Amino acid sequence: MANKKGHRRFGNVRKLPSGRWQARYRGPDGLLRSAPETFSSKREAEQWLTVVESEVLRGDWSDPLAGRVSLGEYGQRWIVEHRLGHRTREEYQRLWRHHVQPYLGRVELAEISTDTIRSWRARLLREGRSEDRTAKAYRLLRAVLNTAVDDGKIKRNPCRIKGAGDYRAAERPTATIAQVYALADRMPDRFRVLVLVAAFIGLRWGELIALRRCDVDLSGGLVHVRRRLAQPDRGGLQEGPPKSAAGARTLALPEILVDELRQHIDRYAEPGPEELVFCGPKGAPLRRGNFGRSTKWKEVVAAVGLPAGFHFHDLRHTGNQLAAASGATTRELMHRMGHGSMRAALIYQHATSARDRSIASALSALVATQRPNSSIPDKPVGGHSGGHDGPAGAHVPVT
Repeated sequence: MANKKGHRRFGNVRKLPSGRWQARYRGPDGLLRSAPETFSSKREAEQWLTVVESEVLRGDWSDPLAGRVSLGEYGQRWIVEHRLGHRTREEYQRLWRHHVQPYLGRVELAEISTDTIRSWRARLLREGRSEDRTAKAYRLLRAVLNTAVDDGKIKRNPCRIKGAGDYRAAERPTATIAQVYALADRMPDRFRVLVLVAAFIGLRWGELIALRRCDVDLSGGLVHVRRRLAQPDRGGLQEGPPKSAAGARTLALPEILVDELRQHIDRYAEPGPEELVFCGPKGAPLRRGNFGRSTKWKEVVAAVGLPAGFHFHDLRHTGNQLAAASGATTRELMHRMGHGSMRAALIYQHATSARDRSIASALSALVATQRPNSSIPDKPVGGHSGGHDGPAGAHVPVT
């Protein structure tokens, strides 16, 4: 915009010997900057300055030189500097090394567009990367570029492809209660209660093997989840806080586990409040690989009729499924699982036919006790004449 003397109040333009026009302005940081390209006319150069001026006035201006850093350098620094669990950091490093760095590592932040991201994602899938790994790589890249926006390196995140970060994995198998006990009974006696606690409380492996005697309140029927043990790709087990802030939690013990745990601790845990509840014969922490070999996990899984791909972690899925079927709300599931978002908890909220019939029966009983005398036929909802699964006036959970 020009003043009465014909001079612009923001920036200036000049004609170069080549005949093209250059636009320059002084940024909020006091430095004189030039447009990244020249223009074919004075009007185009002035229009560009008008856009930049509006960004400055709105507070949306960012240093155009700030984005002249390679994505590879910025992303690797992001992974190192962010507060992450050891296993998570290793996973991010693998994703970055195999799925991002070879394709986009040399591209400068300022040069990355949504089209760049779309082409990168399509290439990963075309070259045979799984949808799961591609979605994980996309989510990591989106998180890195969100920080780049916050740092003023770029104006907006180019990861704007709808659904690119979503992947619905095939539902993991779960065990029946009878199969849980059959699995536990075929374990070496030292690990019998470990299986029961994993299935009926739903703790993660790292949380289970980190439990100490002081974390278990048998008189109050409580388990305090305060830490976890992580097993990195290299080196020994590392103790740290739970996976997230929501992971630090106190859970009620099902009554059926109180005596089981008491007997287990008396027999297998070393004396002292800081000693591990679940450990090896010499009191050492458990390692996943050694546990699988010593218990002959795969053979036992097959013997109790579970699918070959049933992992120890699927006991946690089993516990979450049982909690959902017992009527736990989404918030209650989030607490038991140690999740801060609803996304994972909602997986277990899908209706099962048995649970849906229980809800319908309870609703029918509630209506029957409160409806006025009328010509409505005296039979349950849906025309079934059988008995009810729930007591009259039973509370129907809303999840």
